[in-house]
Amino acid sequence: MGQWSRAEIDEAFGEYQRRAAASGGSGDWRPWTDLFTDDAEYIEHLYGRMQGREAIYEWIQKTMSEYPGSEMPEFPIEWYTIDEDRGWVICQVWNRMRDPGDGSIHQEYNITILKYAGDGLWSSEEDVYNPMHFGTMLQAWEAARDAVAAS
Repeated sequence: MGQWSRAEIDEAFGEYQRRAAASGGSGDWRPWTDLFTDDAEYIEHLYGRMQGREAIYEWIQKTMSEYPGSEMPEFPIEWYTIDEDRGWVICQVWNRMRDPGDGSIHQEYNITILKYAGDGLWSSEEDVYNPMHFGTMLQAWEAARDAVAAS
């Protein structure tokens, strides 16, 4: 058995999801970032490694305030599993664009590995995905948005 109970990790992951949803809606990523330890590591395969809560905050706040991040407000979880022995959560996160105006859904997923540190905080996050898939999805979203604007 691991250092933390499955219930504690699951509760912390629920809060992580709630804060991601709130931050995506408000544009303020501080509450979400506050779920990481001061010395947390964030590995993002396109943007690189961020070390420390403040570095994570600066990166996520900037990235999600600029296009195309500013048009990506939702992050529904398709599935997740908890490795209680390690204190990890592994999940599939949909990165969903705003409705382009025609009701269509445009999204691409990443696999996220979260490492729990206790007290509701995370010591590490790694997002694994194919940036080419995001590019293709973004082109389809832009085409749908432009078609709506032209009609």
